Amino acid sequence: MGPSRLKSRRRQDLGSKWARVAIAILSTVGVIDTGSITLNKWGIIGNLNCPGGLGGCDKVLNSPWGTFFQTNNFSIPLSLIGLISYLLILLMAIFPLIPILKNQKNNISKVAWWGSFYISTSTFIFSLILISVMIFKIKAFCFFCLLSFLISLSVLLLNIIGGSWEDYGKLFFRGFLMSVAVLLAGLIWSSSVDPAIKEVSNNISGMPPAVIAISSPDKIKLAEHLTKEGAVMYNAYWCPHCHDQKEMFGKEAAEKLNLVECAKDGFNNKRELCEAKGITGFPSWEINGSIDSGVKSLEELADLTNYKDSKDF
Repeated sequence: MGPSRLKSRRRQDLGSKWARVAIAILSTVGVIDTGSITLNKWGIIGNLNCPGGLGGCDKVLNSPWGTFFQTNNFSIPLSLIGLISYLLILLMAIFPLIPILKNQKNNISKVAWWGSFYISTSTFIFSLILISVMIFKIKAFCFFCLLSFLISLSVLLLNIIGGSWEDYGKLFFRGFLMSVAVLLAGLIWSSSVDPAIKEVSNNISGMPPAVIAISSPDKIKLAEHLTKEGAVMYNAYWCPHCHDQKEMFGKEAAEKLNLVECAKDGFNNKRELCEAKGITGFPSWEINGSIDSGVKSLEELADLTNYKDSKDF
């Protein structure tokens, strides 16, 4: 009776070996998925081949929800959080399988199952929030985001099924508490970066609407290059095409452009300069002494100013 109970307890501690292997495989795919997005956001690799259309992936990944933290010179994409989560799950899946840890296998296995369960629960709930944002807010399809959601769901189910838990009531109660905490934190974060909530009416008369898009490192470099080369963008705060031009650069890059406000009632305007330059249409670009009106692509601006760096805008 004693050896039988010990064997049963040991099997419950270790859980399913095949579930661990499956979790390791899925989390590896998750590492590749989120790692590729992270490297792309940092400008280390080029455009991703997104099934279902590249435009949707670009729209989702470059949205305000695609970045966790941003400064002028550095950004932490949200995908980095996913990458760290999948790496931790992968480590917890393979640690109990390492022969050198055989003497502590039971203890390590129990801790690993609980750790993997907590992280996979958090990842699934947060992925569910992001999928909702993708559908209802951004209104675009991103294959990589959907893949991460499916991986997190599969890993969570494998943890529940393969962990050979002694008390499922305890498991689900802890999972519920974790889900509520992550859901509240995720909704608060999602609301804090939502342009519809962040963008409030400006009390300063003549101010243009805020630029919302997130700038990539290459866009910031181009903006710095344009300013260095003396390029000037003449605009009016009420001009929708001027706003579209600045949105192409993104918030951080647009702040580095040499912008001249031409509207007579615009905030901090330089109306006399605009009249002296003969500016009649907005936006107008002054490059190498020549003035041309109309919205221009970033590639065209790069070519006009002999920009030599990466043009992966």
